[in-house]
Amino acid sequence: MSDNQEIIRTIYLMRHGDSSQDNVRRYIGQSDLPLNPVGVAQASFWQRELAKIPLVRIFCSDLSRSLETARIIAKGRNEPVHPLHKFREINLGAWDGLSFDDVQQLYPKEFERRGADIATYRTPGGECFADLAARVVPLFMEIVRGSSGDLLIVGHSGVNLVIICHILGMPLDNLFRIRQDYGCLNLIDFCKNGIRLRKMNMASLDNSSLASSGRSAK
Repeated sequence: MSDNQEIIRTIYLMRHGDSSQDNVRRYIGQSDLPLNPVGVAQASFWQRELAKIPLVRIFCSDLSRSLETARIIAKGRNEPVHPLHKFREINLGAWDGLSFDDVQQLYPKEFERRGADIATYRTPGGECFADLAARVVPLFMEIVRGSSGDLLIVGHSGVNLVIICHILGMPLDNLFRIRQDYGCLNLIDFCKNGIRLRKMNMASLDNSSLASSGRSAK
């Protein structure tokens, strides 16, 4: 590895564990859902996997599913969890909690408009992804620039997507080309020459581990 690619610190960006309450595909934004048993198991998996990583700060959304995930991972550490309102998931307004089928039936024109303009179309009473990026990305950069050492941030699907798009220089119109599964982990390295996305959407509860992620390259 060249000197300008030397890893100075790593940001562990995670999506909260599974919080689905049924098998229906729904729009879930700022509805305050708890983790389900699978979500608790996913968080517990990462608590074990990250146990030897010296995380200096732990941040999360103040919604229950993110806060609970962060608190499970923080067990056994002296570092407190810092919940932040600006890391909340996108506000979906009137669509929040509705099934995809319900939205298509109740808001057919709006559903089509959002599909055609995912970056800037606001759901009724809600935000667009450009709004989400405007509140999340500056906070993310403020946190990483104002601290040192490895960090954990437990976000949401939309929160993580806008951060990853920013790092990759990818237009928000393409954000759904990226996967962020429940309980996934992304590794973001800060090197001498800038930010680098090393791993994305690492799954919990399978045979993957940090041992195979290249962490030893630091």
